[in-house]
Amino acid sequence: MPETPAGWYPDPQDPRYVRYWNGAAWTDQLAPRPPDPPPPPPPISAGSVPTGAASTPYPARLQVDFAESYDRVTTFFRLVMVIPIAIVIGVLTAGSTATYYDDAGKLVSTTSGGIVSGLFGATLLMILFRKRYPRWWFDFAQELTRFSMRIGAYVALLTDEYPSTVEHQRVRLDLDYPDADADLNRGLPLVKWFLAIPHYIVLFFLTIAAFFVVVIAWFAILFTGRYPRGLFDFVVGVGRWWLRVDAYAFLLVTDRYPPFSLE
Repeated sequence: MPETPAGWYPDPQDPRYVRYWNGAAWTDQLAPRPPDPPPPPPPISAGSVPTGAASTPYPARLQVDFAESYDRVTTFFRLVMVIPIAIVIGVLTAGSTATYYDDAGKLVSTTSGGIVSGLFGATLLMILFRKRYPRWWFDFAQELTRFSMRIGAYVALLTDEYPSTVEHQRVRLDLDYPDADADLNRGLPLVKWFLAIPHYIVLFFLTIAAFFVVVIAWFAILFTGRYPRGLFDFVVGVGRWWLRVDAYAFLLVTDRYPPFSLE
């Protein structure tokens, strides 16, 4: 090795060792040969990401199945056709106002909250004082949310199916049941509605945009029988965003802050 720079090289007599070459000759310095480095891991393609590597999905999820064609007639009369089921959800969730004269002869009005505000208030108190979220209570809140979302999807032209009070139809909405004792902070429900204010601001503008998108989709369906897929995904995305905020701030099923995303 006359032109080899000084350094450690495999021993020419025993490959299990390395011997020091001083640039001109072998020396007596001998050491065990270090193990070979492990081979690099194979590249991971986008379709083969392990399950554990994927991010945990948010505890509130919404998916609406896209249809290739939509009924022009029911689309044209959609705001009329939705009235009966809208009355049902209105009676179920609206509060009541009573007006009467008190003992002094003054006109007094009292307003009581509806079932939605009652669900929020009762759930907040249960978590705050008992750190409990009864399963039957959660199931009722989830089914009421599903029913409301089916009506919203029908109004937004996302589905032609008349909203069912029982079947899930093409609107798939799921909430994860929380372990209140382990996963929910006792005092956080008191301020979640306030922490969600940035979402309200963004969703205010997104909802306005979604309204005009639905109007455009209404004309598109009347003329072509199709709901443009990009417009469909946007409207579903706004609904999904609203659901996550509702699950965090009002249904109180999670303490995980909602992402700012339509996905």
